[in-house]
Amino acid sequence: MAHPSWSINGRYYETCSCDFLCPCILTQMAAKPSRGSCTFAMGFTIERGSFGDLSLDGLGFMVLGYTPEEMSKGNWSVGVIVDERATAQQRDAIATIASGAAGGPMAVLGPMVGTMLGLESAPIRFTDEGNSWAVTAGRLVDIAASAAMGLNPEASRPLQLSGTGHPAADTVSLAHATRSHATALGLSWNDASGRNSAQYAPFSWAG
Repeated sequence: MAHPSWSINGRYYETCSCDFLCPCILTQMAAKPSRGSCTFAMGFTIERGSFGDLSLDGLGFMVLGYTPEEMSKGNWSVGVIVDERATAQQRDAIATIASGAAGGPMAVLGPMVGTMLGLESAPIRFTDEGNSWAVTAGRLVDIAASAAMGLNPEASRPLQLSGTGHPAADTVSLAHATRSHATALGLSWNDASGRNSAQYAPFSWAG
């Protein structure tokens, strides 16, 4: 099925169940996750976006996933939560983009996904205070993190990784997850240990 040209730009936030620093991003997804499997939650706030003539400005979505062993082995389970403010057309457009069905960066993950967990709607809210942030999707998801800083006690910017190849953003700022709670799409995850990995970045996708 042909899709119209599209683009979305905004901010991306992610926590995962691996210990800081997530080994997957450093080993081309070949490392075993810290707990054997990995659960992740990615939040995206769209500042400007369109799908053909359809505006996606101001909406948000989340991608939840579970990988049973090394990410490179595939068999991922992935689902999408879309902002409840979206119309049916906007919801379908965002789901098509987030799943990779419309091409763009998320399409490279397609061969890794064994199970699509479906689509849900919720009021998605983003709080970004510079060096700390949070994303909630109603009662379904609540993730938050604080920036990982370097050696300089006067530093105002977090540590970063560049050239990651991550589909969300090639350069990401590193953070320590302060909480990750999710009960949605058949996944259940609750962590407030402060040990888990997180990252965030501006993102710009097109297809």
